[in-house]
Amino acid sequence: MKLILTPGKNFILLFFLGLILVVFTVGFLMGNKYGEAIPVLNQRLVPIYKVARDDKLISITLDGTWGANYTEEILQILRENNVKITFFFAGYWLEKYPELVRKIAAEGHEIGNHSYTHPHFNQLSKEKIKEELESTSDLIEKLIGKRPVFFRPPFGEYNNNVIRTANELGYQVIQWSIDSLDWMEPGVDKIVERVLKAESGDIILMHNNAPETPEALRRLIPIFKQRGYRIVPLSELVYKDNYYIESHSGRQVRQDSGGGA
Repeated sequence: MKLILTPGKNFILLFFLGLILVVFTVGFLMGNKYGEAIPVLNQRLVPIYKVARDDKLISITLDGTWGANYTEEILQILRENNVKITFFFAGYWLEKYPELVRKIAAEGHEIGNHSYTHPHFNQLSKEKIKEELESTSDLIEKLIGKRPVFFRPPFGEYNNNVIRTANELGYQVIQWSIDSLDWMEPGVDKIVERVLKAESGDIILMHNNAPETPEALRRLIPIFKQRGYRIVPLSELVYKDNYYIESHSGRQVRQDSGGGA
């Protein structure tokens, strides 16, 4: 059977192709506007990897899932340097160290949600994701009287379902732009070298129970201060509203500033 396109049919075909292109373009430009993950066709949703700033603010974040051998030492170092950071804890860690959780919060540090059982979130249903997030936040609120607003997916693993579900529950999903690799125990010099690449708006990933992390922090914090950087919790680094997230880089950009502070 031979298909013959008449001028009328050509017009209709071109009209619908043009309409699809307009819808896609408008959706792309509006996606993730004002801090909301807006699904447009097959648009890939991403967490916040870095924040577009020019005011020399950076955040050090520590994940906690498997122990607390070095946490007291880390707290002492932070206290001596008058630095506040954000910790991400799994629910089972919170249950094991409730007094330490209260101490961390009492000293002015933030506590974020790192799931309850530290599973692979890409394999979870929407309902299971909600259960993991809300059970952990319930526990954090019970311990320190405040619900977390930040969520870091275990293993840094996410998909559109993970991002969308977390956003619907009111969480900003946080990744990282600088990975210290401290859990691999590469040596303090290597950790310091990697982390000192940080620039304004970077989010640094470290771990509370990595043996070389305390000494690395002891060296890193004074150097950052000498360079004019200020280490702040995520609540002082990320934008709460009126922003978008670049889908290709995960950089959070202020909607009305063109990327500045």
